[in-house]
Amino acid sequence: MKLATWNVNSLGVRLPQVLDWLAANPVDVLALQELKLTDDKFPADAFETIGYHAQWFGQKTYNGVALLTRAPASDVIKNIPGFDDDMSRVITGTVEGVRVIGAYFPNGQEPGSDKFEYKMEWLTALRRWVKEELSVHPKLVLMGDYNITFDEDDVWDPVNLEGTIHCTEEERYHLRALIALGLHDSYRLFAYPPKSYSWWDYRDAGFRRNRGMRIDHILVSETLRPSVIACTIDKTPRKNERPSDHAPVIVDISLSA
Repeated sequence: MKLATWNVNSLGVRLPQVLDWLAANPVDVLALQELKLTDDKFPADAFETIGYHAQWFGQKTYNGVALLTRAPASDVIKNIPGFDDDMSRVITGTVEGVRVIGAYFPNGQEPGSDKFEYKMEWLTALRRWVKEELSVHPKLVLMGDYNITFDEDDVWDPVNLEGTIHCTEEERYHLRALIALGLHDSYRLFAYPPKSYSWWDYRDAGFRRNRGMRIDHILVSETLRPSVIACTIDKTPRKNERPSDHAPVIVDISLSA
């Protein structure tokens, strides 16, 4: 089973790119973030035409998430149960026995802000819920735009960006706490080249100069870890005209292993 995550930064703008990418990379599950459109505007027919079932949770202007799956998803949940939130950030479903959580983590704006406090509360609620999900679904994948780096290897300029948003100790604590539940960063299960990023700022030729961060992650449960064959970042779509500022991340899992 191949699963991928991609923050498309407006599906209305990037739909042709997503369809082209799926044609070249027919993954079994694709989690999308930042749809930036309401539910009634979601292009379900376009995905159905190419063989994908769709579950989505939209929001006007901001946020919005979706799961595109070859096999139908069951037991679909939107957002974090028990956490009062008016943002469309999480969509979850079971696909061929694997519990898949696609999430768009809050950005947080800057340390000390109200949005940063919201991010801390959201991360705490997510961790509690994922712990519950793991107890019921040992085969679990948590993927999406985390808006958090693990460490300096995930940052193009770790010295000057230390303590800034995506790179604070508070954010990284929560990321480590997710790992402590029994999850594993699938990308780092393998040797990876230095300066491997999944996001680059549109400004200052960030992509061309490889001034980026790795903030899009795929965490897999302990049960799935031995079955992970590969995890890669596909930078090709970042070279498109009018691209998203994020690149897809793909994990390959052998469910028969």
